[in-house]
Amino acid sequence: MRVLVQRVREASVTVDGQISGQIGVGLLLLVGIEAPDTRADSEWLVKKISQLRIFNDENDVMNRSLLDTGGEVLAVSQFTLFASTKKGNRPGYSRAARPEQSAPLFDEFVQLMSQTLGKPVPTGIFGADMQVALVNDGPVTIWLDSHAPE
Repeated sequence: MRVLVQRVREASVTVDGQISGQIGVGLLLLVGIEAPDTRADSEWLVKKISQLRIFNDENDVMNRSLLDTGGEVLAVSQFTLFASTKKGNRPGYSRAARPEQSAPLFDEFVQLMSQTLGKPVPTGIFGADMQVALVNDGPVTIWLDSHAPE
């Protein structure tokens, strides 16, 4: 499972002209799922993301986590995080999990994050054509992969 974490001042996701999710200060999470992923991948990522010390403290040093700040999370499914451009210029997505596997795992990830934060986690609409808007703060953008933990 891969997650692109972006610290934001605000973010929203729109489907068919309607906002399906929006947040203020917090994290926008673009979440990609591949076939071997399980609940253990979700659990590791939720713990890592919720405890990442990427918010500024009173000395303007990135020393506070999402849990410390009470920030919000917007999660958006993003199968293109597993794009392969090995052959030619048209990306292939064969590593991305099929929707029948990835949709329930994405929902589980969102539920775990919501439980960890003690608040709802808005999302886009799985499989829909979505427009994501954000004001990246910093900018702070971090790539996490549960199969290559660093």
